Amino acid sequence: MSELDEIRKRKLEELMRAQQQQHNNDEQEFAQQVQQLEAIVKQRLTKEAVQRYGNIKAANPQKAVQLLAVLGQLIQGGRIDTIDDELLKKILIRMQEPKKDFNIRK
Repeated sequence: MSELDEIRKRKLEELMRAQQQQHNNDEQEFAQQVQQLEAIVKQRLTKEAVQRYGNIKAANPQKAVQLLAVLGQLIQGGRIDTIDDELLKKILIRMQEPKKDFNIRK
């Protein structure tokens, strides 16, 4: 292997390490933001709503993050003071994507 090939290989490895490190930092920052938002939102949830949120978080973490974002916006906008289980259910129903109908023809 020539010296030029070795330099290229080292440089590529350095770039890959730097990219991986940046990705890890981004993930940590996102997780920290989610934790902060979760702490804010949980203060406004009733006991039953916290249980439902915990179930959603365990079953579908992405949906839980989306729910946190929606609840955070509603709280910041001053539209909601306390979130009970019924209100949380209604918000979840609104968040659902419409189901597609399939017609099968023979």
